[in-house]
Amino acid sequence: MNIRLIAVGKTDHNQLQALMDEYQKRLSFYIKFDLEIIPDIKNVKNLSEAQQKEKEGELILAKISATDQLILLDENGKTFSSVNFAAELQKKMNSGIKTLVFVIGGPYGFSQAVYDKAQGKISLSPMTFSHQMVRLFFIEQLYRGFTILKNEPYHHQ
Repeated sequence: MNIRLIAVGKTDHNQLQALMDEYQKRLSFYIKFDLEIIPDIKNVKNLSEAQQKEKEGELILAKISATDQLILLDENGKTFSSVNFAAELQKKMNSGIKTLVFVIGGPYGFSQAVYDKAQGKISLSPMTFSHQMVRLFFIEQLYRGFTILKNEPYHHQ
């Protein structure tokens, strides 16, 4: 299985980017992982919130193939403990999914078209985090999940 993370907007904090790079490198020992960045929409001040979500949604959906399983990182999604998230990853791998795609939307969330295409939603926390920090937290949780599956000492119970 391959895992892709699609995120809207670049990371402009060097420290966050360095940490993301570190966890992506660690993750590469377990699974093929790609982070794809969709550039910020230009001239957003001339767009309504709904129009911005629609434009971002079109760009997101253009990166999804028919065989991908799409999971949205959404504040209203299902929450997991790290151990349960690892078990969910194992279930996905056992089910024969070729590519699992997670998406972090833009500042206003997702368009209805993206919600309609998604096979699930997960939430990292009931708290709100910046979209740039969510990338780091999620990549770290993927790494943690694989160390749990391999019984490695990174995660402590």
